[in-house]
Amino acid sequence: MQSRHVLAKTWPSETGDETVGEHDAQRHEREERLFWGSRMSSPPKSTGKQKGGVSFDPQLFLATVGVARTITQCPKDYKIFSQGDPAESVFYIQQGRVKLKVKSKQGKEAVIAILGAGEFLGEACLIGQTVCLATATTIVPSSILRIDKKEMQRVLHEERTFSDLFIPYVLSRNVRAQEDLVDQLFNSSEQRLARALLLLANYGKEGTPDAVAPEITQETLAGMVGTTRSRVNFFMTKFKKLGFIDYKNGLRVRRSLLNIVLHD
Repeated sequence: MQSRHVLAKTWPSETGDETVGEHDAQRHEREERLFWGSRMSSPPKSTGKQKGGVSFDPQLFLATVGVARTITQCPKDYKIFSQGDPAESVFYIQQGRVKLKVKSKQGKEAVIAILGAGEFLGEACLIGQTVCLATATTIVPSSILRIDKKEMQRVLHEERTFSDLFIPYVLSRNVRAQEDLVDQLFNSSEQRLARALLLLANYGKEGTPDAVAPEITQETLAGMVGTTRSRVNFFMTKFKKLGFIDYKNGLRVRRSLLNIVLHD
């Protein structure tokens, strides 16, 4: 992981030929605050520990069925759980993507998260939440591991390697929730859309600067950003004209889209 100092010193221009000086350090600090927390959105790999001569492997635990663990192969638009259902299990996304959506008593809906492979959902049951506060729906065919609440609690208490994997993930999700709140309170709908696209394309993680975002509809983007579908369409057209995104082989998000997020 790069240090804060390195991130603050250099920044490639859109052409990749220019490096700005120290006077732009504040800009880089803003970028880091927006995206640093998302770098650990997936649980880190961890090695097993010895307990009574038997090695516990967290990755194997999350990849297989067992005591109080089942795997479901879910088609697109499959409801894993609904808002108001009893909160009795933790779910782990082995493959695919899941949308979390909430609905108010007045019928208004909002997408509060898009989760991918390697992420958990439903973990609030571990701290006493008795009902699900959102509806979880697959947006692509997905493989979902269901872990009973008591089994999850047991493993967290007895297997340190699993706790070392799970706790950093939960903390990073908490940081992300704070970032999302700040984004909603202080940024324009255009900036929120740009940030949502960058996060969906895994900006800030290892990989190429120009990443392909998953197949997300404009309606879903509108629910994430908190605006109308027509406004999303307007901004997407603008981003394409400016060269920030294109639709070759899917939706490709370019690093230069960050200029919209950081624009005052």
